Amino acid sequence: MPDNLLLTANKAVTPRIKVLIVDDSAVVRQTLSEILASDPQLEVLGTAADPYLAAEKIRREVPDVITLDIEMPRMDGLTFLQKLMSQHPIPVVICSSLTEKGAEATLRALQYGAVEIINKPRLGARRFLEESRVLLCDAVKAAAAARLRPLSALQRQVQPKLTADAVLSGGTPRALLKTTEKVVAIGASTGGTEALRLILEALPHDAPGMVIVQHMPQHFTAAFARRLDGLCRVEVKEAADGDSVIPGRVLIAPGNRHLLLKRSGARYYVEIKDGPLVRRHRPSVDVLFRSAARYAGANAVGILLTGMGDDGASGLLEMRLAGARTLAQDEATSIVFGMPAEAIKLGAAERVLPLPEIAGALMKIYRDK
Repeated sequence: MPDNLLLTANKAVTPRIKVLIVDDSAVVRQTLSEILASDPQLEVLGTAADPYLAAEKIRREVPDVITLDIEMPRMDGLTFLQKLMSQHPIPVVICSSLTEKGAEATLRALQYGAVEIINKPRLGARRFLEESRVLLCDAVKAAAAARLRPLSALQRQVQPKLTADAVLSGGTPRALLKTTEKVVAIGASTGGTEALRLILEALPHDAPGMVIVQHMPQHFTAAFARRLDGLCRVEVKEAADGDSVIPGRVLIAPGNRHLLLKRSGARYYVEIKDGPLVRRHRPSVDVLFRSAARYAGANAVGILLTGMGDDGASGLLEMRLAGARTLAQDEATSIVFGMPAEAIKLGAAERVLPLPEIAGALMKIYRDK
């Protein structure tokens, strides 16, 4: 046998991620199939119009990832997800057309073990899905890499990957005066909704003021904030332009809008801003962290949690260089150890901690101010 054939035969081939698409819309099933099949790392195992048909396909061959709609005939996606995660856990990406009115149900899907949410419009779904090709493929890959928690526990043209310069130019930090109050900036993506819940639930009512970017579609952040507000001692709300950042208050970036921390004298407040995708995200953690480095400097604490990709890594480094304290979630407790890992590689994280220890570490930094 020729040497080149031996090399070909011995070369390891990375298996493709097998995806099952579950959606009652034939147009969505076809569009998703075409989009996912266009990525060389993905393989569409099959499609199903409802959960019963999906269950039959799973019995024949188990997929690596499932994309799942919420509103479907015979059995809704939420019920199917509960059964799936309690009997045969498989990473699930919710791809639903529910708007803010139905966001509570979709957020429950995250509680039940779904890895990610993609919000598709009721009208023009095909065009939206095609424009979101990179987002969809990345979400499926993130799901395949996710560490699932038991239910009882916790290519079209690719757009350039912009940095925070697209929204806020770099420069010398302006936080020259150190005040007695600290402000906390947190970034999270895949798996972050539950990570944030665990951190915020552990905080006292007088915790430092916080600003958070969680990668999440438009319409879902308001429902997410309301849910956390009902569970936590701190006040949690979706950020509005000009909101003050004060002790006991947590502001969450609205979906599809960038969130920046600003300062006027001793007062911190937020600016809600449109702009291009940064690190392929809007809101972007890098944008928030850069603004915290510039306007809060040594008064800030930066925390980077679970998520796929590298959004927030360079911003966390900017915060550390500006004198901020910086923390990153460890690999063992991250659903996807992407964003924290990139920050650790850059030397951006002063400390790397398991999720259950982050709230305590944060409060110690705050009380030792």
